[in-house]
Amino acid sequence: MRIYLNYRQRIRDLREDADKTQTQIADYLGTSQTMYARYERGANEMPIRYLVALCRYYNVSADYILGFTNTKIVLPEDSPRKEQ
Repeated sequence: MRIYLNYRQRIRDLREDADKTQTQIADYLGTSQTMYARYERGANEMPIRYLVALCRYYNVSADYILGFTNTKIVLPEDSPRKEQ
């Protein structure tokens, strides 16, 4: 499924663009690096609560992460990443 492939690549691209490690993102989500790596590889489906958290962290829409749009829609300036 194309959307499935897009979200895996999108969360990896967003993480790398932010110069963050899998461990840093996993800590933010409250999970292990191993589990987060499984989400990026597609070995496990990512829970919706993590999708929402990543949208807020990276300041993008869920549509962007899920591949429904290629436009990185910037959300209001309450992204927790700016605080870290």
